[in-house]
Amino acid sequence: MSETAKLTRGPIRGHLVSQTLPAIIGVASLMSVGLIDAYFIGQLGSAQLAAISFVFPISVAVVSLGVGTMVGINSVVSRTLGSGDLARARQRGNFGILFAVALGLMMSALLYLLLDPLFGLMQADDELLPIIREYMVPFSLGLPVILTIMGVNGVLRGQGEAKKTSYVSVTYAVANMILDPILITGAFGFEGFGIAGAAYATIVGWSIGIALGLFLLSKTDIPFQPRRIGGLDFGSSLNAIGKVAGPAAFSNAINPIGLAVLTALLASQGEAAVAGFGAAGRLQSFVVVPLLALSGSIGAIVGQNWGADMPERSRLAMLEAGAFCIGYGLLIAVLLWSTGGWFADIFTDDAEVMANFTSYLSIAAWGYAGYGLLIVGNGALNAIDRASVSLTQSFARVFLVMLPFAWVMRGDWGAEAIYAAELTANLVGGAIAAGAAWWFLGRRPRMVQAAE
Repeated sequence: MSETAKLTRGPIRGHLVSQTLPAIIGVASLMSVGLIDAYFIGQLGSAQLAAISFVFPISVAVVSLGVGTMVGINSVVSRTLGSGDLARARQRGNFGILFAVALGLMMSALLYLLLDPLFGLMQADDELLPIIREYMVPFSLGLPVILTIMGVNGVLRGQGEAKKTSYVSVTYAVANMILDPILITGAFGFEGFGIAGAAYATIVGWSIGIALGLFLLSKTDIPFQPRRIGGLDFGSSLNAIGKVAGPAAFSNAINPIGLAVLTALLASQGEAAVAGFGAAGRLQSFVVVPLLALSGSIGAIVGQNWGADMPERSRLAMLEAGAFCIGYGLLIAVLLWSTGGWFADIFTDDAEVMANFTSYLSIAAWGYAGYGLLIVGNGALNAIDRASVSLTQSFARVFLVMLPFAWVMRGDWGAEAIYAAELTANLVGGAIAAGAAWWFLGRRPRMVQAAE
């Protein structure tokens, strides 16, 4: 057992709380950015709000690839620390950050080249395409910045430094909140950039976050010192990160890809349906913050204990996390079902958009407990190098449940078929993910090596 693997000692419930509470603050800060973006963009007009609804699943899909990279780095660092090999953890942590930067550059070029055909496939009309490009061009060029911060956070998370990752997220969010009204709608005599201002605010905020993240990393056992990768087996390290990062990235990206298809299907119901769906999705992203925080924090806990050959502690972490997902998911569903109209009024005064907003929440919110089990179960599986299982079940949830349901039922149910499809997929996916995580965590390994 490594002295630097602090999550292998002490009560599991205490670690879940200590790692998740700071993460809630950090994730809430990040999600608030989406809400604030939607608020100021909504002031530009319904066309801009509809445009950002098309952008939302694509931007989430792209960021999800970065999150997958962070998960891969987290998994490798936590398991290596658990095995007691600090020198190797330092090498792989630094390699992971450099890998994230390189991946960001490649993703930036690819997304920039595919903007028009991508949104054309999503059925965005000729009026919305120029508005969409206003946002997506700077956003795509800023991807290396976003991926860099993902790499830094992966190393911090792998060490169980939840507070430090929350500091980075809060700093970014505060910067974005200050910049949004200035860069989107204008202030102090400045006219603003319109919808493109939201992308500029994101890039500047992430840049500030990188500076803070590197500083905080320098105070840990794995500082950013690229010289440490000298003598590292690059092939082995790339494989170790890629075995988790690749499947985890696609697993994270599958859901927003599914949402992009749902948005395209919903486009046939009119611009108001798309706008209501997109705005409600922003609110949904905020209310599931505790579930997202838990799914991020469980990886280091499970990974360090798995690497230290204590799988019973990893399984206990999944059990207690799953119980929280069910309780919180049901509570928040009741609250949103009863207050959906009040929230809709915050985003828009268009009666048709409000009706679609409240309809979505009254149906989809009852699947939040399942969604929590899904992402927490996937987080645990990724931590023990079972990312391929997470990918398989995430694929099945979207392409075998959600999209077929929406396609078959939309003729009879209209927009409500889209909302019911998401509900069904979350309930089925959550049950399968929780069962898979419980089964794999119950299989005691001969001795898990960090080199896996």
